[in-house]
Amino acid sequence: MIVVRRDIVEEYLRRASGSKGIAAARKSWQVWLAIASASRWRAPMDVKHSHPRVSVLKRGRVVFNIKGNDYRLVAQVNYQAGTLEVRFFGTHAEYDGIDAEII
Repeated sequence: MIVVRRDIVEEYLRRASGSKGIAAARKSWQVWLAIASASRWRAPMDVKHSHPRVSVLKRGRVVFNIKGNDYRLVAQVNYQAGTLEVRFFGTHAEYDGIDAEII
């Protein structure tokens, strides 16, 4: 997949540098990015195959757990085009304050 808007995650991690657990979050993000970039997901079930705990929402939205569910990544997937756009990255508590289907 072509992953766009990576800057959302990088900016979050930069702002949180020095916070407890952020180094592990960065490593988990890098592993997730490597897997997503090497994948060619054609349907939601393809995503679930590589990430069994993913939540598939309406309008192509997918919620990934990062660093053991401490962080959430919301993406919009265009299966036909082979793109994944990062829409949100934050802690589980920050995620609870958004609407993942419209962000």
